[in-house]
Amino acid sequence: MSFVRTYTKPRVFAAAVLGSLVVGALLGVVARQTEAGWLTDLLDQIGTIFTTLLQIAVIPLVFTAIVVGINSLRKLGGGRTAARLGGKTVLWFAITSFIASLIGIAVGRIFNPGAGGLGGVEATAKNADKAAKSVDHWGSWDAFVNGLLPENFVKAFSDGETLQVLFLALVIGAAAYSLGDKAKPFVDFTTSVFEIIQRYLGWIVRLAPIGIIGLIGAAVANYGDALFRPLFSTTLAVYVGCLLVLFVVYPILLQFVAKVSPLKFFAKAGTAIQFAFASQSSAATLPLTRQSAVNLGVQPAYAAFATPLGSATKMDGCAAVFPAIAAIFVANLAGVSLNFWQYVGIVVVAVVGALATAGTTGWLTAFTLTTSFIGLDAKQVALGLALIYSVNPIMDMMRTATNVAGQIVVPTIVARSEGLLDDEVLDAPTDRPLTTDDGSAARHTEPAPA
Repeated sequence: MSFVRTYTKPRVFAAAVLGSLVVGALLGVVARQTEAGWLTDLLDQIGTIFTTLLQIAVIPLVFTAIVVGINSLRKLGGGRTAARLGGKTVLWFAITSFIASLIGIAVGRIFNPGAGGLGGVEATAKNADKAAKSVDHWGSWDAFVNGLLPENFVKAFSDGETLQVLFLALVIGAAAYSLGDKAKPFVDFTTSVFEIIQRYLGWIVRLAPIGIIGLIGAAVANYGDALFRPLFSTTLAVYVGCLLVLFVVYPILLQFVAKVSPLKFFAKAGTAIQFAFASQSSAATLPLTRQSAVNLGVQPAYAAFATPLGSATKMDGCAAVFPAIAAIFVANLAGVSLNFWQYVGIVVVAVVGALATAGTTGWLTAFTLTTSFIGLDAKQVALGLALIYSVNPIMDMMRTATNVAGQIVVPTIVARSEGLLDDEVLDAPTDRPLTTDDGSAARHTEPAPA
């Protein structure tokens, strides 16, 4: 695929992203300092258009990627192999979520965001109203369970219900896998749609530098002051927690479990991580996430299964680090001291509630599930959420970058343990194209059926 070849030269993309971040931030500062409403509106419109173009593809991408990914496991062996790979993948999702949630709690305790109560901080009426509605909609396990099963196939797609689409994709993908050759026409059609969506996203990704200018510029113009005022400690804590996961936990796991050099990992996964930071969307980053895993030597058939599943359910930034810190923030606002079992509850939600974070509202679902599960007052939760809304775009950049990094790390670990990691591909130069025009990976060999 042409866009994959373009981004097998990550230094070019990295330079474009960094340049766009600087230009966008400068324009945002100018717009804020000069009170140039037209410039703020222009930046916001550019960012909105770019985000919309990405989001158009999210639902069909998740569905087709999961169906294709499940059926690609056939290349790796029989049903037992597929079950073992799926089980190991989910297990490592849980392990890294557990570690990330502990880091979130530790960082939250150190920074102690929101200590001293409100301290003059006020939530806008707009954010407070939005927060109250969000808590009502997302804040319970019943809402999650009821929202898992779609009323009908078409409605799940038309309403953009990512979790329901994910559920349908898993069921339909498994059914197609079980039917074998009888389902081949359907799988071939779905694969074609998947390739079309990836080509579309490839074109949109090329617009990333322009979109980033709008996204960053609008964030600085609209929320710049909030970052350096009452919510600074919360924002900083989220960044520190995510950076510890990204640059301490993941490198340790890569070095000692996957036997992969962290430097090689970041050299080859940097493109996806940077795009995730700018786009704030794991789903929109999926084609780059998948290709990064392949470039690291992960067998393409397994990468096709693990990365789309991870893009919807593997969110160490949004569903582990962030809700732990946010829960401490809300408790401090309310003047409540969390006890040992409430901290245990935060970890439990991070480990077993990952599936509930599917979609673009992953951080919101994780936040409300965590705070409701440990019994925090609903009014204080709504207030804390209203305050977080004001700096959420800034937080979400780091959270999403961490999410995507984890979505590449776990397949790399599992692939090594299963003998599905090609060291020849892993050791190939970073700038070397690893895909052919038809999207197949070079030099990967298929293992014997288990």
